[in-house]
Amino acid sequence: MTTLVFGHKAPDTDSLGSALIWDWFLNHTGTDAKAVLLGDPNTEAAFVAKRWGFDQPEIIADVADDQPCVIVDTNNPAELPANINNADVQAIIDHHKLVGGLETKGPIDITIRPLACTATIMYHLMGEHAAHMPEGIKGLVLSCILSDTLEFRSPTTTEIDQNLAIQLASELDIDLKAYASEMFEAKSDVSAFSDAELLRMDSKEYAVGDTKFRVSVLETTAPKIVLDRKDSLMATMTDVAAEDGVDQVLLFVVDILAEEATMLIPNELSKTVAEKSFDATVSGDTVVLPGVMSRKKQIIPNLAV
Repeated sequence: MTTLVFGHKAPDTDSLGSALIWDWFLNHTGTDAKAVLLGDPNTEAAFVAKRWGFDQPEIIADVADDQPCVIVDTNNPAELPANINNADVQAIIDHHKLVGGLETKGPIDITIRPLACTATIMYHLMGEHAAHMPEGIKGLVLSCILSDTLEFRSPTTTEIDQNLAIQLASELDIDLKAYASEMFEAKSDVSAFSDAELLRMDSKEYAVGDTKFRVSVLETTAPKIVLDRKDSLMATMTDVAAEDGVDQVLLFVVDILAEEATMLIPNELSKTVAEKSFDATVSGDTVVLPGVMSRKKQIIPNLAV
């Protein structure tokens, strides 16, 4: 049976790219594998796949009982198919904190490392096979690193990630800075998305005590495009929270170039979160958080109510 490889819901570049990378590796080493998605990819991820010659993988709604699969770029059951605990999970490759809640049918390979992106981990797991990566796979690895590190601006960046990106850019004879700009331009083009789609596009569910959040991050080089929609976005937060079974949507608009985040403050709960989590002083419906770039390292770990 074909092994399915997939990342989290609301696929970003590292989630989509890592699924395709591991699809290649498993097939290269003799396992019949197929990358799939759990939802529509964001604009940057779609751009990256097309740029390196890949069709968008099939989107699946769930997995069948005993379906062999490999999970990449997450270990959180809330970000995975509803039937995941009845599937045959064979491996997890991730760079996020261990959440818990997954149940497997037997012992599996689990690799979780404190690197900036899953693709970096995969490169090192490949060992000697990494030398056989075709140009398209190298391009995906490079793209994943640039995306998750925001071109090395994010505090999640490690020397391992940066050195690999520089190496791959050299091998591909590509201008790293110019290519990163192309990626971020694609990421910033959100004109075609509804407010609800924007709030779910790059988001993760996270609970602080009994309070459940959908933590949404929009990384952009043109924050004004998003912030000009703040009134309608804040109005839509209530509907999205109710539909998704959370208490509050938290939206952080990350300005990649200014290296800061603007958090929308639609109500008292979000104001409390901003003040307790980031020692911020809130006087309106937005607050700027200097230096905040990473949900994984700077937002999620600090959330308080």
